[in-house]
Amino acid sequence: SIDIELWRYDGCHQSLFTMNLLRQNFFQLFNLPECFHLDLNALDQAYRLVQNQVHPDRHIHAGAVQQRLAQQWASHANEAYRTLRQPLARAGYLCRLRGQDVHNESSSSVKMPADFLMQQMTWRETLADAMHCGDLKTVTMLRDEVNVAQQKEFEQVARQLDVNNNVETAVVGVRKLIFIEKIMAELDRNIEV
Repeated sequence: SIDIELWRYDGCHQSLFTMNLLRQNFFQLFNLPECFHLDLNALDQAYRLVQNQVHPDRHIHAGAVQQRLAQQWASHANEAYRTLRQPLARAGYLCRLRGQDVHNESSSSVKMPADFLMQQMTWRETLADAMHCGDLKTVTMLRDEVNVAQQKEFEQVARQLDVNNNVETAVVGVRKLIFIEKIMAELDRNIEV
């Protein structure tokens, strides 16, 4: 939990405490284990507890510095919650905590597998052909296929992060999932049309 009572001390203690709080990683902020498989109910409960303590509305009668600190804490808690709540964002964040940025191609010596690159092209071509012909059944079947691939990739990433501690392989999996998420959104848009 966050000790708001530190606000009653001098400005030095306030600033030091705020810097330490904001330096905590998202898992530490909510006192959760640094792992992909996360108890989302525990995350929700921890988020509510933190927000209950730091929400700016609770500090409306405090001074300007305390209000600004409450806003920073609340923003940090919101960002942490959004990141940890979403599996893809959580996986990318775990990779970053372990020294690999999934958005930086040069941060990993492992490159995207050729078979996945070919699969990407096949999915895109199938979608384009189906949309050209107005074949909603093929689009729906493709969405199901991509959804299965997405679930399998999430399982692989979880295993690499939580069991094998193989961050480079997890980075490749997260990069695959970033693409899969984009094509899933495109498939969903085309199914809705």
